[in-house]
Amino acid sequence: MLRLLALLAFLPAAQAQVPPSATEIAAYRGLFTADAKGSVEEIRKFVAAGAKPDVRDGFARMPLHVAAYARQREAMRALVAAGADPNALEHDRYDTVTIAAVANDLPTLETALELGTSAKNVTSRYDGTALIAAAHLGHADVVLRLIRAGAPLDHVNNLGWTVLIESIVLGDGGARHVETLKALVEAGANVNLGDRSGASPLALTRRRGYGEMVRILERAGAR
Repeated sequence: MLRLLALLAFLPAAQAQVPPSATEIAAYRGLFTADAKGSVEEIRKFVAAGAKPDVRDGFARMPLHVAAYARQREAMRALVAAGADPNALEHDRYDTVTIAAVANDLPTLETALELGTSAKNVTSRYDGTALIAAAHLGHADVVLRLIRAGAPLDHVNNLGWTVLIESIVLGDGGARHVETLKALVEAGANVNLGDRSGASPLALTRRRGYGEMVRILERAGAR
């Protein structure tokens, strides 16, 4: 059952980002066109003419989300300056911090944090966080940045998993996930907070044969 849940969780999470398609971009008008190509001047002109920065497309993306997907960081700044909500969620309940975290895009993540998007937001259909998404994918540098930004270390998503458990259950035991687990343990994540079945992070790691992860947890006092 655990393996089935892991597979079901992995498939949508791996495809979590739904950036605008080429067809959608071609159909965009106004602010959406301006931010997709990163034209700050056009963004300011549209806003001055009365365009609202909180408009949504068919996937409930705001121009700010489109700019984050496109890595148009100056456009993101212009949109927030015009009144865009930095903590707004799109259709799949992703904010700009989580969009950047899933993409392993540190510069856009830094911009999103600077603009006021909180690393503590509960995002995604799994009631997770940007930190959980990054740890799942083994984006160790992003994990470190989110920890520094105050992301919750022991948040439990609606699968019953913490960020520590996701780095194990949905990781591959390789170098990226080892570094991710190490960063989480050193930051103070609870090494004994188990899943819904009562399995501890250490038990889950031993079950998968992830030797280096086992050693990290054991040194941290995991049981």
